[in-house]
Amino acid sequence: MPGLYRDEGIVLRTIKLGEADRIITFFTAETGKVRAVAKGVRKSGSRFGARLDPGSHVALQCYRGRDLDVVTQVESLDTFRSVREDYDSLVHAAAMFEVVDQFSPDREPNPALFRMLLGALKTLNATPSPVIAPAFFWKVLALEGLAPLLDACVRCGESDGPFPALDLTEGGVLCVECGALGGRRISPEGLALLVMLLGGGLHLVMADPPSIEVINEVEILGVHAVEHHLERRMRSAALL
Repeated sequence: MPGLYRDEGIVLRTIKLGEADRIITFFTAETGKVRAVAKGVRKSGSRFGARLDPGSHVALQCYRGRDLDVVTQVESLDTFRSVREDYDSLVHAAAMFEVVDQFSPDREPNPALFRMLLGALKTLNATPSPVIAPAFFWKVLALEGLAPLLDACVRCGESDGPFPALDLTEGGVLCVECGALGGRRISPEGLALLVMLLGGGLHLVMADPPSIEVINEVEILGVHAVEHHLERRMRSAALL
């Protein structure tokens, strides 16, 4: 049928519409970010039920509309139950959803980002770890071409180190001399963790994690980096 399409998506957020409907924001594998109305979803006995809660992985069918699409069918693929039942995991998942939502224009496919989000949710569901969300923040920045330079001073080019600061505006680490003039502090352990995460070493970090203080340091820097490039505050940051 004209205007009818099928896709696979993850529910990023929902908002109430009228007395019985919701507007669902999906991030889909082939269409990108889509906003669609789920009619009657708030009524008892709705055929959609809880399949459209944030974080649900679904197969969906929608009818394309002018401003909002209309959900016509939904099949649950995964509910990530362990994420939903653990507060820390749920908070980190919400932060990842917000990052994807803010970095994704409507209807611009980004299969790599979809695979990254789905993989992060599966990992968080199977093996809860506080390092998954920080890794996700930095990897999204890298996917957007915004990864920081970590092996030389971004200001003067010094490559011997140490690099005690990170400049988000210039996009990389600073040597001792340049770092004395500004930038955000980063410990040697924090820098080592960031190098590992951006180098594809998340599985190694999860097998032998650093202290929670180091993970929190890299997470806070990741939030600041995301907010810097988005030019807005993350609503979920206060919960992290």
